[in-house]
Amino acid sequence: MNTNSHSSTLLPLVRTGAEPGRCNHRFPNGKRCRLPGSDSQLGLCLRHFTMSAAAELSRRHAHDDAEDFSAELLGQPSELTSTVQVKQFLSRLLLLVTSGRISPRRAAVLVYITNQLHFSHTSPRR
Repeated sequence: MNTNSHSSTLLPLVRTGAEPGRCNHRFPNGKRCRLPGSDSQLGLCLRHFTMSAAAELSRRHAHDDAEDFSAELLGQPSELTSTVQVKQFLSRLLLLVTSGRISPRRAAVLVYITNQLHFSHTSPRR
């Protein structure tokens, strides 16, 4: 099995005259990674293959923060006036975050706003 020949159509990262055993990743200064590359990992070393896969995964799962979830989060009543309603809101928010429909950043903002609303109400004294 000849591992030294690469097809340029299969591995666009391989440049002509490049050492076929080395990782195909190029740094911003033009230097090439010194670690060994693998054909099964698109000619990249494990580190650069993992980084490129993680970057691709994050691009695929980018959240649309403009999507309206108010009906799902607030339910029927549109005001959070009681502690029970706040807990229900946070439970619904947790479900949306864990299912990947709302970004953790957006959820953190919503929790902060909910906290501010909840503690801005003055509690009646007996």
